[in-house]
Amino acid sequence: MHRIAPRRRLLLLSGALALPIPRLARAQDLVARTNAMTARANGGTVGVIAGGVDGTYIRIATDLAAVLDDGVRLRVIPIIGKGSLQNLSDIMFLRGIDIGIVQSDVLAFAQRQRLFPGLEQQVHYIAKLYDEEVHLLAGRDVRRVEDLANRPVNVDVRGSGTAMTSAVLFESLGIPVQMVNDVQDTALEKLRRGEIAAMVYVAGKPARLFTAIPPESNLHFVTLPMSPALLGTYLPGELAAAQYPTLVPDGAPVETIAVGAVMAAYAWQPGTDRHRKVTTFVNAFFENFEAFLRPPRHPKWREVNLAARVPGWTRLRAADDAEARLRPGPARSG
Repeated sequence: MHRIAPRRRLLLLSGALALPIPRLARAQDLVARTNAMTARANGGTVGVIAGGVDGTYIRIATDLAAVLDDGVRLRVIPIIGKGSLQNLSDIMFLRGIDIGIVQSDVLAFAQRQRLFPGLEQQVHYIAKLYDEEVHLLAGRDVRRVEDLANRPVNVDVRGSGTAMTSAVLFESLGIPVQMVNDVQDTALEKLRRGEIAAMVYVAGKPARLFTAIPPESNLHFVTLPMSPALLGTYLPGELAAAQYPTLVPDGAPVETIAVGAVMAAYAWQPGTDRHRKVTTFVNAFFENFEAFLRPPRHPKWREVNLAARVPGWTRLRAADDAEARLRPGPARSG
């Protein structure tokens, strides 16, 4: 059934005034029933801004919809996003976006750049999800990250989480690179043709973009060893043959760095309709968490610790309360 826009409803009612009383009553009933159906359809709907089609974020968001969406009390709409920084902006300003998945370092980056006033008061986190690995893919002539000095390296589109992390990474390592801002599938083709020296992709392993690369591609992951310059911001990680059998030799995992993925939400004022919707989502997420740990859900769910804290972030009160109810023993008061 097609939705009737507010303007069209007014026209329908105004036109109905000239109708005989029985037809007027039917027209009024149609508008009333349409309004009720519209309210019902939107009553439990939350929008979740995620990532690109080849990334882990959108797969996590579709898992959220598959597990939590009952079509009545809660409707979860996964939305393709444009990276962590844009997702943060969308949570704050874009209508219909209640929740988003972002990198944990995006909050500090946005605060340093003073991009969004009142950010820390308006966006809080629901849960730390998992760690995402930094994939640095290059041709065989690049043996170390230092070999990329002054060469073109794709870092995804401007404003993306990968672009943000890449800027921090290469600046921390003191390696000047020529940053290119193509979407990742375009970048992979350019890398295959030798038009760029490497590409950076921050994604939870296994990243689907890399799983179908044939062994004869002459591409490989470059080691990103943990260093004092990176230790304050990132975690150690690795890429193994189990995830990328055509890119990583068996028994010789590639050392890399990782950044946390965070599910964040706008901190609506209690008593508002949007606050009610987000609270319904949060409660359903914590109550049904065990379902995310079973196939066919993404394996990254098995890394999630609902009690984990995210340094520098404030936790959403509804998430704190929901997590407290799951703890053994008496629930936290206050």
